[in-house]
Amino acid sequence: MDVLINLSINGLATGMLIFLLAAGLTLIFGLMDVLNFAHGGLFAWGAYAGIWSYTMTGSFLMGIICALLAGLLLGLLMEKFIIKPVYGNHIQQILITLGVMIVLSEMLKVVWGPNQLSAKTPSYLAGSWEFGGVIMIKYRLFIIVIGFLVFFTVYYILKKTKIGLIVRAGVMNKEMVQALGINIKKIFMLVFMVGSSMAALGGVLLGPYSGVIYAEMGMEFAILAFIVVVIGGMGSIKGSLFAAILVGLSGAFMAYYVPDLSLAVNMLLMAVVLIFRPQGLSQINGL
Repeated sequence: MDVLINLSINGLATGMLIFLLAAGLTLIFGLMDVLNFAHGGLFAWGAYAGIWSYTMTGSFLMGIICALLAGLLLGLLMEKFIIKPVYGNHIQQILITLGVMIVLSEMLKVVWGPNQLSAKTPSYLAGSWEFGGVIMIKYRLFIIVIGFLVFFTVYYILKKTKIGLIVRAGVMNKEMVQALGINIKKIFMLVFMVGSSMAALGGVLLGPYSGVIYAEMGMEFAILAFIVVVIGGMGSIKGSLFAAILVGLSGAFMAYYVPDLSLAVNMLLMAVVLIFRPQGLSQINGL
């Protein structure tokens, strides 16, 4: 029983890290119809910028703020100069964002060097609690809490606020929203920046979780994020959360019980979903 609980916590923590990356990705695609294959690069830049700031200042909170700012800035630059010229053309979006992904990964090596960087857990999140013989690692519980907070915040904004109403209306009919005097282009740019900052947040949280960060991590986690988006349904925040938890748990349990299948299980899950429910598990009004 103890093993099952520990594996579940590990799987949930991993799933929440993937969710932060996948949620930003599905937000950008579902609301803006943009296929952003450079999203993993934002994840990696968030990790490097955040961990560098954390190391320099000794404050993990400052590291998180720095990562969010890096995500917002890179998202602004990407949307303005890279994405805007290829709106509505998926083929060009795929090609140009794949190129940006490679450039972002190589620029990390230029700025911080080709070697891995270590990332220690903050002292107040280090260690664990023990309940009835079950050991719960504090930092993993922290990641789970942050993941759910981000989900509920984003979902509330999209469903219950004026800005969320404008975004959803803009998705349905851009011309109508613009006719009401609302600059939908600025709204979509804001959406892109928020999605980018969510990816950066996931990156900086991964650092202490894994202990190291490296330039190729963006591509590795981007693959998992796309699997989650496909399983959960394109544009569905709730679907991304469910799929990320499913992917995290399946990976944790398979790595413990059947290690040889731990890498293949996510691909198998995606294949099953594509065969029996190609629209995803939770395609509900794009949210």
